[in-house]
Amino acid sequence: MRVLVVEDEPVLADAIAQWLQRESFAVDMAYDGEQALERIMVNDYDVVVLDRYLPKMHGDDVCRAIVDGDSRARVLMLTAATTVRARVEGLAIGADDYLTKPFAFAEMSARVHALARRSVTPVQPTLERAGIRIDPHRREATRDGRPIALGNREFAVLTELLRADGAVISAETLLEKAWDENIDPFTNTVRVTVMKLRRKLGNPPVIETVPGAGYRIP
Repeated sequence: MRVLVVEDEPVLADAIAQWLQRESFAVDMAYDGEQALERIMVNDYDVVVLDRYLPKMHGDDVCRAIVDGDSRARVLMLTAATTVRARVEGLAIGADDYLTKPFAFAEMSARVHALARRSVTPVQPTLERAGIRIDPHRREATRDGRPIALGNREFAVLTELLRADGAVISAETLLEKAWDENIDPFTNTVRVTVMKLRRKLGNPPVIETVPGAGYRIP
């Protein structure tokens, strides 16, 4: 799952990003409204964590652009305003959820997970296929009941393969969903990550390589 964090306070933005990355989200960051809009036009995000009061372009205008445009992203709006009127205004312009500052990071991540489950391609509370079961929110993975310890990228790639429900998913799509925008598009990191996943999942092998197309769990 890919998340854009839009927050003009760098320390807070970095803290939010680090928390979500530990939960295997691919996270991009923007520090003003114009930068956020540029990223949204280029990348396909599942959730946008959006501060309401931003420089260069107000968060309300960014939210309207998401709602009126082609983006399928859900919006979690952040603000220091605590009045009911402020929350109602944020929801009225199209935000899917609202969180006031200061907030607990655990609550913030729970709300991001909840919005991801409501996206156009929703994430189920748990995903199962071929004896593999994962819980994206608790970040737990098992095969035939056996716990599997996975790194963040391995967990993210396995999540996308299970979400595909047997369909082939390309290396390019895995790269877009499991890594942030700083990844080299010509890297072989997807192939290496899939190799590590196969080793950790054990026998019999469950991840198939479809030549010229990508990977799948049939």
